[in-house]
Amino acid sequence: MPVIQPVKRPVIQPVILAGGAGTRLWPLSREQYPKQLLNLVANDTLLEATAARLEGVAARTGRPAGVEAPQIVVCGEEHRFMVADMLKRKGKRARVVSEPCGRNTAPALTMAALHAMASAGEGGDAVLVATPADHSVTDSDAFRDAIAAAVLHAERGAIVTLGVRPTAPETGFGYIRAAVPVPPGGFLIERFVEKPHLELAQHYVDSGEYWWNCGIFVVLASVWLKAVMQLQPEMHARCCAAYETGQPSESGKDDVFRIGQEAFDTCPSDSIDYAVMEKLDGLRGIPGMLVPMDAGWSDVGSWAAIWDIATKDNAGNAGRGRVLFDGASSCLAHSEGRLIACVGVQDVVVVETADAVLVVDKHHVQDVKNVVQRLRQEHGAEIVNHRKVHRPWGCYDSIDHGDRFQVKRIVVEPGASLSLQMHYHRAEHWVVVRGTARVTCGETTSILTENQSTYIPIGTLHRLENPGKTPLEIIEVQSGAYLGEDDIVRVEDNYGRK
Repeated sequence: MPVIQPVKRPVIQPVILAGGAGTRLWPLSREQYPKQLLNLVANDTLLEATAARLEGVAARTGRPAGVEAPQIVVCGEEHRFMVADMLKRKGKRARVVSEPCGRNTAPALTMAALHAMASAGEGGDAVLVATPADHSVTDSDAFRDAIAAAVLHAERGAIVTLGVRPTAPETGFGYIRAAVPVPPGGFLIERFVEKPHLELAQHYVDSGEYWWNCGIFVVLASVWLKAVMQLQPEMHARCCAAYETGQPSESGKDDVFRIGQEAFDTCPSDSIDYAVMEKLDGLRGIPGMLVPMDAGWSDVGSWAAIWDIATKDNAGNAGRGRVLFDGASSCLAHSEGRLIACVGVQDVVVVETADAVLVVDKHHVQDVKNVVQRLRQEHGAEIVNHRKVHRPWGCYDSIDHGDRFQVKRIVVEPGASLSLQMHYHRAEHWVVVRGTARVTCGETTSILTENQSTYIPIGTLHRLENPGKTPLEIIEVQSGAYLGEDDIVRVEDNYGRK
């Protein structure tokens, strides 16, 4: 009698979509430090929490215990080091796919699918479990159960999205109509509806046939690529070209794959919903399915959403950092340093950072994006970076500035180094306040320790390194006619930056 070999099921491939700027959570969320990198609702950042709840998903689907593919994280080029370091500190195995520019979620998932297929080898496949990095889920077990049910439909060739039963007529969410049941535990998607007005949203809630679209998708990599090739042929071609011209990180130290820039720059920008999901009814053999999820989900999309899921006092106030409430009710206050005192106010959100303060009525938090738009038109620095800026080698904090001078506190991590660089318009004075510095200035290299200093003339090649085992901290005084960050000419760089 012939031996029947067991059918090998495709590997479960978690995918974290970590792009986006989270402008509605300004001033805490910035372009260079978006909300997925922030610990807005717990001690872990939203990215770290997302990575944690994806662990164990493979086992929940009946795969052998302990066998999980390293997570794929798709993020922007400017965030790749922070993402990699954040996950490494948490002991997570992850492969970072770095986008040279933002092209929305459909190209991001396509790049993840190409990366998963390349890892699977010839004839292999993978079930992509794709979730945004910036959402909150309070019940990880219920999340994994919903994913396990979605995997069953995905293995049969469907593109599956998770849906959340609406609890209120929320106008900031997209909706999905899915009323025809498909065992086990799924529904056939009939149509997608973009953010409705209040009356229509109430109708959707009352009907019981609509679900909130939470942006979590489960699909075979091969099925996703087939759908994109047929529905968005230009996007498919550009993504394939960008992947073929991509390369691993130059540092060789991190599992980072950098997408080819020239092809990706010309890739159409579109969301998963618009590019594929809303067009599936015209595609034979690839149904769109919805699996319900009841796991305490929030998109953490506004300060009102933060208030909704935060721990509150008896008056409905939620505070984080140095916050006092006196006669206030239903308020949210978030302090990054200075004391916030809310006295006799109601339904107010106050957010304090080192360089900006937001005060907004809780019922108008969606309008924060208008402030961000105005700042962008005025080239306001407050939408790009915080005063404290993270770099691959550490961070710096711009503690003072004036006409023709700027003062920074610079921290270099052990074993790290800045690029070999020069400036055309500024000189720099460095004072070591903690640790040991190796300084290259022109043809000379020297070691500086605590309380020692050096001077870098305009136009001189220089480099700052930390050869020690503890963080190096220096105070840098820049002086000159122009002090912008774009006055940096990098000659050598360990991190592949231009």
